[in-house]
Amino acid sequence: MTDLLIDRRGPVAVLTLNRPQALNALSQSLIRALTQAVLDLGRDDGVHALVLTGAGERAFSAGLDLKELGSSPGLLGMVEGDGARPNPIKAIEQCPKPVIAAVNGVAITGGFELALACDILVASSTARFADTHQRVGVIPGWGLSQKLSRIIGPSRAKEMAFSGRFVSAEQASQWGLVSRAVPPGELMGDVMKLAEEIAEVPAAFLADYKRLVDEGYGKPFAEAMALEADWSKRHNSAIAVTDLEARRAGVQERGRSR
Repeated sequence: MTDLLIDRRGPVAVLTLNRPQALNALSQSLIRALTQAVLDLGRDDGVHALVLTGAGERAFSAGLDLKELGSSPGLLGMVEGDGARPNPIKAIEQCPKPVIAAVNGVAITGGFELALACDILVASSTARFADTHQRVGVIPGWGLSQKLSRIIGPSRAKEMAFSGRFVSAEQASQWGLVSRAVPPGELMGDVMKLAEEIAEVPAAFLADYKRLVDEGYGKPFAEAMALEADWSKRHNSAIAVTDLEARRAGVQERGRSR
């Protein structure tokens, strides 16, 4: 059985973690396949958006395959993907195309980190999120200890990090961890509609806008505002008036039809 399924739907590529019998745990082979797929699709001019989800209804991903990691001495220290080692988190973060996580079930520890690497998270109402690093005595290596506090605040992040408690999709939505929670049967339809709308935007513009948001997020506010001002001046000054008018008319027509 193929660990990773890739389904091209026009300008949208759907990647499905396909180890449902193991709650879509991230084996080394799946890590390699996912990393390479994201890198390849990021270079594919025919793809404008990616969707990442898990097979089955129980799990998005239960995280790293601890059974596999425990069978090989030193393997746990290699999962961060330093140097030439495959790292799906970095691949997603550096992908020039927007990546949407369709969180269809539990997203635990490494699986949680995988979801957080994505640009947009939409969850099934049955999804749950947990940081269980403390239960296995492992320090996060894919950014969970730093990203989560910036998204939901340090108090909530510490509650999850110190207790291992599961957070429901509804709570995650209230905290701003996911964009929204939808009924399980509507998840992929909702996400695909969003991905198709995103794919209508020119790929080069999306890549620049993603970089601007991500680079600014890592800076102090004043520096981020200066970054936007610089990018805005350089980009907008190059737009022809006729092009702007045509795009404005397109926006108005789109608004009338939706």
